[in-house]
Amino acid sequence: MKRILKPTLLAALAMLGVAATAGAQAQTRTSVSLYGYLDTGIEHLTNVQGGGSLTRMPGLTGTAPSRWGLRGSEDLGAGLSAAFALESGFGVDAGTLNQGGRGFGRQAWVGLNGPWGSVSLGRNYTMLYWALIDADLIGPNAFGLSSMDSYIPNARTDNSLAYRGRLGAWSLGATYSLGRDAVNAGPSPSGTNCAGESASDSQACRQWSAMLKYDTAPWGLALAVDEMRGGPGAFAGLVRSDLKDRRIMLNGYAMLAPTLKLGVGAIRRDNDGAAAASSANGATPGSTLAWAGLAWSPTTKVVVDGQLQQLRYAQGGDRSRLFVLRSTYKFSPRTAAYAQIARIHNGDRLAISVSSAAVGGSPAAGGGQTGLMLGLRHAF
Repeated sequence: MKRILKPTLLAALAMLGVAATAGAQAQTRTSVSLYGYLDTGIEHLTNVQGGGSLTRMPGLTGTAPSRWGLRGSEDLGAGLSAAFALESGFGVDAGTLNQGGRGFGRQAWVGLNGPWGSVSLGRNYTMLYWALIDADLIGPNAFGLSSMDSYIPNARTDNSLAYRGRLGAWSLGATYSLGRDAVNAGPSPSGTNCAGESASDSQACRQWSAMLKYDTAPWGLALAVDEMRGGPGAFAGLVRSDLKDRRIMLNGYAMLAPTLKLGVGAIRRDNDGAAAASSANGATPGSTLAWAGLAWSPTTKVVVDGQLQQLRYAQGGDRSRLFVLRSTYKFSPRTAAYAQIARIHNGDRLAISVSSAAVGGSPAAGGGQTGLMLGLRHAF
């Protein structure tokens, strides 16, 4: 009996060892991680249209939009790997979904990575996002570039193929969408009712973007183009496929000192869907949004940053200027508190709010507005 059991036991143990080794190898070849970011605060706006002021807890952003997500990869060998990302945006104030109610409205893609770069299919960031990320020091903040162009923090596209690659200090990338936005949640950048993928109009709701970027340790430059076409029923006046909304961006950043960073840039926009200037309209088809900012880190726990931005409409349009100053204290690498103040001055026919953190809260046309915000953020 012992002679029979001993070889059998040894064989079983050997099989368990092979299975454990295979499992360990599988664990090293595949990874999935859960991550998230929660950011909210109390915001106070002066001179709100209709009179008085407004105090609220906004649902879109504080210093950056709240989200949670899953990302993963699998090593396929020979320098090739599979990857995916699912990322959902939500409002901490009420727990509701952003991006037009999409389950994974920030990102939803599957792709391949290799020595030649990465390719992904699904809902991707456009190259405007990747080109802007280092030069916009304030980022998708409640007070910032997004107050003057709400597309900037929503530079994503449905039904798209994306490529990004790097060669030394150079980065390049492109996206192409067969139907840029299939969610009717507008009129707003979170849903513009332009599904595309039409047999009767092959150009309806198509979108493309491209980027060329150069980065070194002390400085960098980026050039990007982002163009979307209209389609029947689309919002924001882009109701035909021959109408386009194009942004061309040039930006740069430089480390002026180990603790001091400069960021500058400009975006030229030509929007065929916009109305011409009139006695009541100062927002014309052509515009330029320019900015300059500084970020100072006097200690590892404190960051003080500020940015001046100006939106100027051509063809007889008006202009607005916004300045924001923000201070952040880092309790840890994951948790921080912040305070910020901003002021906007609008042209006579413009009613742009200082805040992009929630809808509403705009001043009367030609009115200035001050915004204050205290908030807390945590990453996991």
